[in-house]
Amino acid sequence: MDHLTKSETSAKSAAAWEHKIETMMQGSIQVLRLFFIAIMILYLFSCLIGLSSKLIDFTLAHGVLDFVSMKNILTDALFTLIVLAIVRTLFIRNGYLYALTLLEIGFVVIIRKLILLEVDPNETWLLLILGMISALFFGLIIFAHSSKFRDSKVI
Repeated sequence: MDHLTKSETSAKSAAAWEHKIETMMQGSIQVLRLFFIAIMILYLFSCLIGLSSKLIDFTLAHGVLDFVSMKNILTDALFTLIVLAIVRTLFIRNGYLYALTLLEIGFVVIIRKLILLEVDPNETWLLLILGMISALFFGLIIFAHSSKFRDSKVI
């Protein structure tokens, strides 16, 4: 009988230690998550400041912007949008919205790649494939948004 109580006591002690260790690990992960969010927010502010200064500098230097300048600013703006979407995903707790946001990030990344590609006859298949993938992503985003509103009856 004494032997049985010792094994029960050791099992309870092991479970208590396991719970304490798990709680400490969850707390440390939460602290690291908040630290990463703070770093990403600082990076986002840096991207926004860089984009605004580039826009102001180009406008003051050239007046009305030409296509090359606008393309440069657009790619920087799309990169900033990607960083903004990544920061937004760090606060999402809903799995559906998280997946939808990642789908939107993928769409913006593909569009940015399409903008950056030079028009070259050798790249025709790549442009076609990226265009079809971006159209698929766009369709999935529209479908996800429409199904979300259809299920919640909010229109």
